[in-house]
Amino acid sequence: MQLRTEEDLLTVRHAVRAATLKVGFGIVDQTRVVTTASELARNAYIHGGGGALSIEYLRRGGGRGLRLTIRDEGPGIPDLEAALTDGFTTGAGLGHGLGGARRLMDDFDVHSAPGRGTTVVATRWARQ
Repeated sequence: MQLRTEEDLLTVRHAVRAATLKVGFGIVDQTRVVTTASELARNAYIHGGGGALSIEYLRRGGGRGLRLTIRDEGPGIPDLEAALTDGFTTGAGLGHGLGGARRLMDDFDVHSAPGRGTTVVATRWARQ
């Protein structure tokens, strides 16, 4: 799913919400995953000049989950450690961005290099 316009950000929210319903997430976990997707998609759009999101349905034992992968080809994150710190902002935001998204998910990996873009892989497992 492409992230090139403001409308794409809304499409992402709807697609991720539908995926959380398909997996069987409760309302709290639906909100966590949709909030994370929205934050990461917005970052790719604003800071990365656009990007792409993929949604993967997972199974582990009897459990089900979702993996979101967001990629952009922007300038990368120069100081990833700082970007994951609460209060860090590159603009007028509240500074909950990447660090907040990381707390909402079970697994969260960021790969970024200056001039080579950023990839975030975030996974949430449904609670039994």
